[in-house]
Amino acid sequence: MPTCRFFGHDHRFTADGTTMRWSCVRGCGAGGSKEYDTAARAQRYARAFDKKNTDDLGRRAPLVGLFPLRMARAMRKRVEGGRQA
Repeated sequence: MPTCRFFGHDHRFTADGTTMRWSCVRGCGAGGSKEYDTAARAQRYARAFDKKNTDDLGRRAPLVGLFPLRMARAMRKRVEGGRQA
């Protein structure tokens, strides 16, 4: 698949019992699985790996490059905090 070749795979992780599975959502067929000793551990790892870099945008932003995004997020938290009080 050309998209995966240029941008890399977009893996999604799921847990089914003691098995953690991953597959590329772009449909290229890349994926795999791994067995864990407990279902809880498989679920924990699947949840940890199934994060996109854009999920935390603004919280883990580089200091200088995304400074305006950090400031907007801080202002929004301050405004929302003031309304609840």
